[in-house]
Formats: sequence, structure tokens, C-alpha cells
Amino acid sequence: MTIHYKLQGTPTSPVLIFSNSLGSEMMMWDDLVPYLLPYFRILRYDTRGHGGSDVTDGPYTIDLLGQDVMDLMDKLGIQQAYFCGLSMGGLIGQWLGINYPDRIRKLVISNTGAKIGDDERWNSRIETITQQGMQAIADDTMERWFTDSFRINNAQRVAETRAMFLRSHEEGYAACCAAIRDADFQQTLPQLSVETLVITGDEDPVTNVEQAEFLATSIPNARLQVLPARHLAATELPQQYAQVLINFLVGESVFDQGMHVRRTVLGDTHVDKANSQINDFNRDFQAFITHYAWGEIWTRPGLSKPNRSLITMAMLIALNRKAEFQMHVRAALNNGVSVAEIKEVIMQSAIYCGLPAANEAFHAALDVFETAGISPS
Repeated sequence: MTIHYKLQGTPTSPVLIFSNSLGSEMMMWDDLVPYLLPYFRILRYDTRGHGGSDVTDGPYTIDLLGQDVMDLMDKLGIQQAYFCGLSMGGLIGQWLGINYPDRIRKLVISNTGAKIGDDERWNSRIETITQQGMQAIADDTMERWFTDSFRINNAQRVAETRAMFLRSHEEGYAACCAAIRDADFQQTLPQLSVETLVITGDEDPVTNVEQAEFLATSIPNARLQVLPARHLAATELPQQYAQVLINFLVGESVFDQGMHVRRTVLGDTHVDKANSQINDFNRDFQAFITHYAWGEIWTRPGLSKPNRSLITMAMLIALNRKAEFQMHVRAALNNGVSVAEIKEVIMQSAIYCGLPAANEAFHAALDVFETAGISPS
């Protein structure tokens, strides 16, 4: 069984897994990713029977689809991850939270229910797409997925989503319909011990606010967030949705968000040492660094963390700040920058900053590589 996936982000960032709705591929999360990469390593995948993943014989079960997630985590060596699932992905998230609470750091279940629909509804849908194809329900699906105003003002995004839906494998879609039909967590939600955020749209006709409230009250450590959207809230409100995830998974304050990014870039050892040296004299300065440098600048989605590392090293060479340069060489390695790329930054600096500055930078970088046990060749 082959699961098609995409893993993005810096290697020292915690992993956030996204699980798609029925009839969707991993592209449904595209607009969120730039806002989240400063904080997380993003793992997206196509559910069995969808997109680039294998279409195996159905019907499927949520247990089977949940185990696919665990197998993918094991394959990639991911011991723990944050998880966000929407609709069918939310059912998968509930199964993971109940059966593998030690592997899920925090859980987001979005636009979903403990039980979605009834047998008649799902059997009818299976019959329709089996006999008439995905085209038969495409227009109705877009109406259920997006508000009227979004469909009017974002015609291109809706067209892309509709094309994605029409690419669905009929056999895989039908097999997943059966998995949703047979899933029922109404009695087992109290066993879900993972801290959970429930999200829904105030106009969601598929999994409405009442169903979301049931989830939030039945799961012991859960809270509810209602957004002005329909069923595909993440696609309709990507920036707002991403901020809701950041606030829940990282912290609501700019300081907390900055500290999270600071730790992923510089490492816990460095940050813990800096924090241990805070006193009345430097307390405000340390807070300033965390809030503005890490919380306001390093979290901006316009540049990747590796690119920010490259730029920072170049500026520190020009300023002849050896200690800071070495710190950011280590940070660059944490951000996935290669030794070869660091070399090219120093070579470039020789032209624009001068040979003595570049010579000093080469020696400083070599000291970092030697301490870290990294071969420069």
C-alpha cells in the first residue's frame, strides 16, 4: 500500500499532519502552508483511494484509514505529531486520539462529527457516483463546501477545487463513503484524552455547529471555534484558519509564538542557556528579542526559514559579528541549510564584504562544523 505524501519544513520543527476531506487531495491545504511553515514541519498526504495514493479494494473503515497514518508516521520516523483532520480527516483524527494518544501531541478535528449522516444517505451517494460518476454530485458538493459569497468572489479557487473533486477515483471515493457511513464515536469520545480543538463553520450544512458542540462537550479536554464558513473552512479562510491553529498548537501571544520559533531555530539547549542567564538588567532585552525578532519577523510567511538563515549569515559577515555568525551557522544547519550553501554565502561575501571578512567567516564556520562533527567537504 503506497500513500502519496509531501513533507515540508525545517527538520527541527515539530510535525503537523493534515488529513483531507472526502473527495479531496492534499492540495486543499495549499493556502495554509506558508503561514504554518515558520512553526511546523508540514506533512500532507492523500487518503487511501484518493489522489496519488493507491486505490485498494473497498469498502474501507476509519480504523484502516487511521492505521495508514500510523504506518506513514512510522515510515518517516515521526514519533509524535500534531494532527489536523477535516470532515473524513476529522473522523480519522478521533480514531487516532482514542487509539494512539501517546503519538498525537494535540488534535484538531474540523468540520466533522462523531457520526456523520446515516446509512441511507451514504448508500445513496455510493449508488449515485457508481452509476453516474463524480460529475453527478460535483455542483451540489461545491455548494455545500463554500458559502455563496466565496463562490462568487473566488471563482478560480472554486474551479480548482471542483477539478480536484472530479479527479477523485470513483472506487476509492465509494470505499471511503462506506468508512464514513460505518464510523460512530458517539460513545467512545470520553476516551479521547488528547487536548483537542473542534472547528466548524457557522454555515456548514454537513457537520453543523450542533455536532461540533457535541464533540467539544464529549471530549474531556476540548474547546470549540466557530468560523464564518461552510464545510471547507480551511480553504475558504486559510489565513484565519492557520492563525486559529497557531494559537491552539503554539500559544496565543506573540511572545509564545516567538519562543516556539526561537527554539526550533536555535535549539532548546541554546535557548535554555539564554533563559537561565536572564536577570533584572537584561530581562527586557531578552523579551524584546523573543517578541520582535522571533515573534514578529521570523514568523512572517514571505521567506522560508532556510532563506532567512542565509540572509542573516550574510549580514553578520558584513557586520563582523563572529559570535552571532557562529550561532546562526548552527541555526542554519537546524533549518536544513547545507554546508555547501553556507560556503556559497561566504564566497559571495568575499566580493561584497571584503576578503578579510570572508576569511574570518570561513574560520568561524569551520569551528562550528568541527564542534558539531560535520565534515565540511
